[in-house]
Amino acid sequence: MTIKKKKNIYPKNILKLIKEKSKGSTGLIRLDVACGDGKQDDTWVGMDIRPCKGVDIVHNVEEIPYPLPSNCCQVILAAHIIEHLKPWLIIDIINEWWRLLDIGGQLWIALPYAGSFGYFQDPTHLKTWNEATANYFSAKDYLYEVYKPKPFKIVRNDWQLNGNLEVVMEKLSEEEGKKIYEAMKEIRKAEGVTYGKN
Repeated sequence: MTIKKKKNIYPKNILKLIKEKSKGSTGLIRLDVACGDGKQDDTWVGMDIRPCKGVDIVHNVEEIPYPLPSNCCQVILAAHIIEHLKPWLIIDIINEWWRLLDIGGQLWIALPYAGSFGYFQDPTHLKTWNEATANYFSAKDYLYEVYKPKPFKIVRNDWQLNGNLEVVMEKLSEEEGKKIYEAMKEIRKAEGVTYGKN
């Protein structure tokens, strides 16, 4: 599938939904991506490719941009979807989630740990993560240099006994991400550590 670019025109029903579901005076929503019929609760906005019960927005996760305005989310939950997505689209999809999050908003990710029973049991799993994978999105880490995606700060990165990996990443502004990246690059240079030559 190719990445499709659309005009930034949002249907009135989407804008009305955001207004109805926004948290208090913040005007921000909590988005449950690929929720299926298991959306967290009615205070969340559910998005899925299938028009299941509880789905507010029928949309393919791999088709970006999403029909939502920038900076409209306080939290995005991606529970057990990343392992089903085409690996070559992951950077663009997480960049899209970054676009939707407000500064300081959080991306909550849960997926089977690489090599776990849960990962291998499902024939539709394409790729999973280990505890180092989130570092590719952290402006603080040397792995960020590989793809230079939109910047996040890792708040939590835990492997669970049930075989799942849970990651929480907080959106940084591009300016803050650049400052952190440049500062860490200088520290690594002073210590004689460069990407690919460790």
